[in-house]
Amino acid sequence: MKLSVVMPVYNEQATLREVIARVLAVSLDIELICVDDGSTDASRGILAQIQSLHPEVRVLLQPHNMGKGAALRRGIQESTGDFVVIQDGDLEYDPAEYPLLLRPLIEGKADVVYGSRFLGSGPHRVLYFWHSVGNWILTLISNALTNMNMSDMETCYKVFRREIIQSIPIEEDRFGFEPEITVKIAKRRLRVYEVGISYWGRTYEEGKKIGWRDGFRALFCLAKYTVAEPRRSPASQPGLQPAPKAAEPHDASTSG
Repeated sequence: MKLSVVMPVYNEQATLREVIARVLAVSLDIELICVDDGSTDASRGILAQIQSLHPEVRVLLQPHNMGKGAALRRGIQESTGDFVVIQDGDLEYDPAEYPLLLRPLIEGKADVVYGSRFLGSGPHRVLYFWHSVGNWILTLISNALTNMNMSDMETCYKVFRREIIQSIPIEEDRFGFEPEITVKIAKRRLRVYEVGISYWGRTYEEGKKIGWRDGFRALFCLAKYTVAEPRRSPASQPGLQPAPKAAEPHDASTSG
């Protein structure tokens, strides 16, 4: 079993070496695809050094800053593993939790797994109240539009069967990737699981990039793709499996 880790990178020189070391320390067959999105700090030089020492690391360079979604689009299409996980270039998420995220996929129960920051008992750094409120509102609206009961739509940690994510066209160039992909997997009626994860959020002084404008873009994307994306039958899509139907209620009067 091979895992492709797709990591968009933009000006992450402070954390890049450590996060890559953590990814490579995971006891799995890993292909790490780092997509530098036009960094203006030392990130590109660091990536070149790491790539020369580790053949499992592939570095792709965007011609200029094109956005997280554009970097993910390129990295996902270059992936060759059985599964694909999204990994940010900071230290907010712990790669040691890959095995937990992969378990429902390996067991054949899921097509997509989200790592939820609001489930489980892992440690969580205490940070911004309004960020948590904004995330809750976006997740609530996403659930209402997709008829799913997620706890953390905006999480970075999303793991996919490779043939599934490569079959879904990604249109958003910036942080709209999260709502876009959530609507599109819902429209395909795929089997989605959530797994509780730990979270070490960073402050804006430490390099956090997402802001209130991205929240409004997320709302726009939820509405846009809910209307524009057609509902699809999983059986009509090569390599995709439908979500299981709910069991029929047992009628005791017909037994025996």
